[in-house]
Amino acid sequence: MNYFLNMNYFLNMRSLTKSLLTLVLAGLALSLPASAGLAQSPSERGRVLLSDNCARCHAIGKTGKSSHEAAPPFRAISESFDLDDFATRLERGLTPGHPDMPAFKFNEEDAHAVSAYLRTIQE
Repeated sequence: MNYFLNMNYFLNMRSLTKSLLTLVLAGLALSLPASAGLAQSPSERGRVLLSDNCARCHAIGKTGKSSHEAAPPFRAISESFDLDDFATRLERGLTPGHPDMPAFKFNEEDAHAVSAYLRTIQE
């Protein structure tokens, strides 16, 4: 009889542990997308976009040298472009300024995110 009571206790505890684990994991899964979305501001999204698309040639931070000598650092871009109009230019598409640069076109949200980031690094 003791064997069956112990076995029943073990099975109940195992089921309870499994249920608690499922609830904790479900709570984490529901909270991750919301916190990830809140954690990434438009300027942070812009930094990521520039890192993914432009950092191979351009310096995208407040310091540092561009790896391609013809690619100006983005912290000085306001010397060449009006940042108020820059998001619109990104949406329409940038025509390469030199043969090594690919053409870029961003959707509205990404263009505004890039523009927001560029404002944070200007000299």
